[in-house]
Amino acid sequence: MEYASEQEVEVAVPHIRALQKSMNGVLFGQSELIDLVITGLLARGHILLEGLPGLGKTELVKGLSKTLGLDTKRVQFTPDLLPGDITGNPVLQETDGKRSFVFQPGPLFTNLVLADEINRASPKTQSALLEAMQERCVTVLGVTHALPAPFFVLATQNPIELEGTYPLPEAQLDRFLFKLEVMRNSAATLEQIVMMRELGEEPAVEATMNAEEFDQVINLVRKIYLPDVVANYIARLVTATHPGESESAKFIKFGSSPRAALSLASAAKARALMNERPNASFEDVKWVAPSVLRHRVLLDYNAQVEGITVNQVIDQVIAEVPFQDQSTPKTLKSATA
Repeated sequence: MEYASEQEVEVAVPHIRALQKSMNGVLFGQSELIDLVITGLLARGHILLEGLPGLGKTELVKGLSKTLGLDTKRVQFTPDLLPGDITGNPVLQETDGKRSFVFQPGPLFTNLVLADEINRASPKTQSALLEAMQERCVTVLGVTHALPAPFFVLATQNPIELEGTYPLPEAQLDRFLFKLEVMRNSAATLEQIVMMRELGEEPAVEATMNAEEFDQVINLVRKIYLPDVVANYIARLVTATHPGESESAKFIKFGSSPRAALSLASAAKARALMNERPNASFEDVKWVAPSVLRHRVLLDYNAQVEGITVNQVIDQVIAEVPFQDQSTPKTLKSATA
């Protein structure tokens, strides 16, 4: 396999810096959240944004579509939304005196789908996204239709405690690369928003790269080198989320899937490119791990009784797992030589 060179990284970095600058002008005081969202996109992943209404989740996604020049469609999820409303439906049409069903594409046929308040739709409708998110295609009446490339789902959801929401199925959660928590702003950031924004007026966003340049950047992520010792760390970290594999896992009912390990590897490569490096490191994995694992771990009843959150458990698991496997120090030493 051909790996990324330092020269290729140097060419891609200015595009990433311009994207970061543009998005920080859309959402004030949320630089880490923006970096995580950009990391997820570079890793070709879907992203779930959770937070209370009015924190800027929708504006963030709309700003991304403008600055990247991607075709975007928004779907407002509601309890009466049907699967065909998002995937598309066959429509009976008459041509030359003959009637036949012609597939009418739904809003999924775009580059970036904003699934707004996804947890307000029924589980049946939420599940209609499964094939699209994993296979990048939609099957209707036995016919498979490919989705445009690139294809991303950026979904927003309100905390599950709010009235009128449904929990997302575990199979669908596992298809999101990241679950990011959008926190409220500080007083200083709120003052900045009040001074520079008008109610109902969208922020001005300029395109930072075209579709071809964006495609080149995300293709470069796949060429970032992942050392064997870092891959070993990813495997041990995911294993530690299963019951009996670590001290903190005593509160876990179900651990992360192999897809979590692949997600960690892809996200770590993307983070390495954002840090101007042609190879992924332990710190890259550690930085993206909470966002990759928090929605892939299901806590047991004891954790709920003791008031322990999934973020606390994930943080403890990450703290427990060393960068290098202590059981095979000689092998790891020779691998890094």
